[in-house]
Formats: sequence, C-alpha cells, structure tokens
Amino acid sequence: MPGHKDFSRRHFLAGAAAAVASGALRAETRPVNTADTLHEFDYGAVRLTGGPLQEQYDRLHASYLALDNDRLLKVYREHAGLPAPGAPMGGWYGPDGFVPGHSLGQYISGLARIGKTTADASCHDKVRALVEGFAATMGPRDQVFAAPNAEKIWPCYVLDKHLIGLIDAYRLSGVAQARELLPRVFRGAVPYIPERGHDRVGRKDPPYDEPYIMPENLFSAWELTGDRAFYNRAIAYLLDREYFDPLSRNEDVLPGRHAYSHVMALSSAAKARLVLGESRYLDAMRNAWEFLRSEQQYASGGWGPNEAFVEPHKGQLYESLRTTEDHFETPCGSYAATRLARYLLCATGDAGYGDGLERVIFNALLTVKEPDSGGDYPYYSSYNAAARKGYYPQKWPCCSGTLVQGVADYVRDIYFRTNDGLAVVLYTPSQVRWSEQGASVTVTQQTGYPLAERTTLRIDCSAQTTFSLKLRIPGWLDRPPKLLVNGRLTPVETRRGWAVLRRQWTGGDTVELELPQNFHTEPIDGQHRDTAALLRGPLVCVEINPVRGGSALVPIGTLRRIPEAPGFYCEQKSGRTRVYLPLCCVRNETYTTYFATPDSQPV
Repeated sequence: MPGHKDFSRRHFLAGAAAAVASGALRAETRPVNTADTLHEFDYGAVRLTGGPLQEQYDRLHASYLALDNDRLLKVYREHAGLPAPGAPMGGWYGPDGFVPGHSLGQYISGLARIGKTTADASCHDKVRALVEGFAATMGPRDQVFAAPNAEKIWPCYVLDKHLIGLIDAYRLSGVAQARELLPRVFRGAVPYIPERGHDRVGRKDPPYDEPYIMPENLFSAWELTGDRAFYNRAIAYLLDREYFDPLSRNEDVLPGRHAYSHVMALSSAAKARLVLGESRYLDAMRNAWEFLRSEQQYASGGWGPNEAFVEPHKGQLYESLRTTEDHFETPCGSYAATRLARYLLCATGDAGYGDGLERVIFNALLTVKEPDSGGDYPYYSSYNAAARKGYYPQKWPCCSGTLVQGVADYVRDIYFRTNDGLAVVLYTPSQVRWSEQGASVTVTQQTGYPLAERTTLRIDCSAQTTFSLKLRIPGWLDRPPKLLVNGRLTPVETRRGWAVLRRQWTGGDTVELELPQNFHTEPIDGQHRDTAALLRGPLVCVEINPVRGGSALVPIGTLRRIPEAPGFYCEQKSGRTRVYLPLCCVRNETYTTYFATPDSQPV
C-alpha cells in the first residue's frame, strides 16, 4: 500500500538481521476484503492519558470552553434584531467579516465531541446554550445566516457547518432540540443554495460557495431525521462528473483545484459509498490519496501552496519554497486529511493509510501555534527557509473551526475495532475500553513516542478472552521492529503493514513494541531530489535559528543527541552549533525545513 514497506510472509525477531523489503505500490482498484475492514470507536470509548496530543487537546478544551456565548451569538442576534450583549467578535466572524458567523456550528461540534470524550458536563451545557441561543434568532422565517446580504453568507459553506454542529449536539451532547432544528435550518437555507452542485472556481473568482463538500452531512441529517429533502440534495451535490468519476478512473484532476475543500469533498465520496454502496467512490478516494501522497505532499503531510494543488512533475513544490510562505492550510487541511485516512483505513484495513494519518498529525496539526482568546488563530504552515509560526492576519478564520474538530478527533485516530479484536494505529499515551465476547477489555498504552522508540500496551479483561491485537508497523522503518509479549521476544507474522497477535489474553498481559528510529531525508519533489527534508522516524526535524536563506544539510552521522532535551540534536563545527528538533517542538524560533543535501546548492 502507499508508502508501506512490506514485512509480510516473514517473521521478525529482536535483533534480526533480515533486511526489510521495500517498495511503494501505486494505489490500485481491487475488491475490499471485508475481513480486513476496521471500525471507528465512538467518542467516549477512548481517552488520552498523556503526551503531546493530550497537552494540545487539554489546552484547546479549555480555550474553546472559555469562549463567551454572548460573543459567539452576537452577530446572529444583531441580524435578528434581538438584544445582543457581549463584545463583538470581529475578523471573519463579525458582521463586516468575510463570512459572518461562519464557524458557530464547528465550535458546537468540537465542544460536543470533547464533552462526550471527557464526560465534561460543562461542554454539554455550553453546546445546549449555543443551540438554544441560535434557535432563538431564527424567527418564524427560519433565518439561519448572520449576514445582511446574500453576497456575504456563502450559504452552502455555512449551512454545512450548521448541520454538523446540530448533528453532533444531538448525538453527542443529547440536545433534543438540535435534531428538531435540522429541517428548519435546511428550509431556511433553501432560497440561497443551488439545486445542483457545482465546483469551486478558484479562490478569488465567483462563485465562492462550496456545495460539493456538503453531501456527507446532508446524508447524516437524512439518517437522523428521515427527511428525504436532505437525501435528495446530497445526491444533487455529489461532484461525480467533474471530480469523483475521473478520480475513480485514476485520472489526476487535482492540479489547480482548491486544496482543502477538494480533499474534504472526498469525505462526501466516502459517505456516498456507505449510503449508496457504489465502489467507484472508494476507487476515487484511493486514487486521490495516492496522487496526494506521491505528487502533492510536503514531508509534513501537508499540501496546497497558496491553497491550490500543483501541476505534478514540474518542480512546483520546490518553487513554492521561494514564492510563498503559505504552504499548507494546516488545521483545515489536517482535518480533511485525517478524515480521509480514517475512511480509507476502515474501508480497506490497510495500515499504509495509518502512516499518512501519523504523518499529518505529528508534523502538521500538532505543530500549529496555540490560539489566543482574542481570535488570533493559526492558518498556514510555512516550509520556506527561516520561517516562523504565526497567526492569520484576520481574527476567527476558517481554521478556528476545523482546529477544534480535528484535535477533538485525536481519540478516533488511535484505535480501531477489527472483526476479531483491536487495531492500534497511533502510538500515544491513551486508553480504550470495549466488550469482547462478553468480557470487558481495557487496553492502556504508555509511551514516550514519537520522541521515544518504545510503546507498552497493558491488557486488562474481566475474564480470559481470545482476540487479535494488530499493531501498525510504520513504512518508514528501515530495520525490523522488536516485539515482546509479557517480556518474551515474540515472532509475529505481519500482513499489509500490521503485526498480528492472536491469543488468549489474561488481565495484566503486556505487549511491548520497539520501532527503531533513524534519520533519513525526503526530497521536496522528483525534479529537485537534492533539496530534502530531514526526518527521524515519523517526525520532520528542522534547524532552528538558521542562517537566513537556508543552508546545506549537515552530514547525518555528525548529529548528536542533546541529553537534557529529548528529540533535540546538534552538530558543532567551526565554532558554530546547529540545532535540529522536531517541527512539533518549535515554538517562537525561526526554522528551516528543507535543505540542500550534500553536493547541491542551498535552497
């Protein structure tokens, strides 16, 4: 599978000298073996227990919970002619903003997901208050937009966010009113939205709106309410002829299209496959993933300089290092990428998609600058020389909505149910609970990964239980992993990127997996293989406070650990110390991501 080195049909042991066969295979159309399919856990079954993902999760939990309800509802109340206390939001969200009130539904959605996961009643209370406050502004005409004129509302773009907010408020926070509002919100939007879908035309040329991203949530609203109007509009908005059908035929139609929204649209293809049962949508998703992975992607897992897909094989990713600082629309793009990866993991059971999930989480979503309480939010990641993490120039941009949704979904990225057990995709401190053959099972993971190489899983169960435990073996490995069960080295056959342990488990059993991490480089594109990013294991490593203008990469063999700073490495030469650390560890320093490799010219 894409980007996966194959350990199948062999056994590995700790210290084995056997070479790991490699070779990335292009995505191909093939039937899905339903025995390999995976299933997502519900919110609440998994919780984070430590590590960098939990640290970011907890900070955003507190940040979004602290948003003032009156401020969030102010633009809707003002438009409805109601008393509107609270300070104005400003930025994109305010009455004179780009899309007034655009992200309310996403804030509701993210808080509902966090509340369900953490059992935090204050999240559910806030979700209920925001739904009730929004409902009070709709009036007898079901007014659902906060802008004074149709040109400012991006109706499909905002309606899509309203839908997911209400869906999650009902399903996760138990707000019964949210389900009742779904048909009203749709009816209120109908006069402003097209009857059939159309593609987005660039960033600046109208029409700006994005009906083709909507079918996923329209189908979900239909499932929740039984209202056929949602189903019919979902069908009408599927971008089959222009997008999904060519992709299903392995035609690359990505170049020039808006990056985030066209990856997000693939979630609608995934939902259409589940609802309609048509395999072409899975073919489209597989092929799009491979185009992204092989022709559009930076080492971070991001794509879309200036929010547009590049023409492949023309060196345009390399050129973007010189021409822009806007390389990846990170919270939005990461949210779209992780959703696509989860859909493909579930549909195919192929661990290669877990590699992509790991890459974009640890090197993109986890790396963003923390938002502040005044509406400053991260937007773009920059991979040019001497870059610095920053905020978007305008407050409350689109990424303020996808940031909370994407981070709230960390708990859905770690573990998956298989037909006979559990699959572990991400290695991070966490815990999952489920029932297996009538027994209650808890798996607790302790690890310092991704800075450390080892993870330990403890299995606790109410009775001895037989099930399969599948562990993702990353495609970046260049040495065999090491596996121990209850302290004993254990040979395990791997299949499609998974190490599989099937046995009768007893409470207190442990599984230890060691994934050796070496430095390696990854070229920016096929036309400039002498310009590359430095990675150690799954992490992109950057040079901090570099000489402006970029520099040649030091010989990898000269890098030495800094003992008091895990994950930090240095090279000292000619009186100057050069320091390299994971991009996710950078705060306010300048950093360089791409380097001239030996015998090449600096970027």
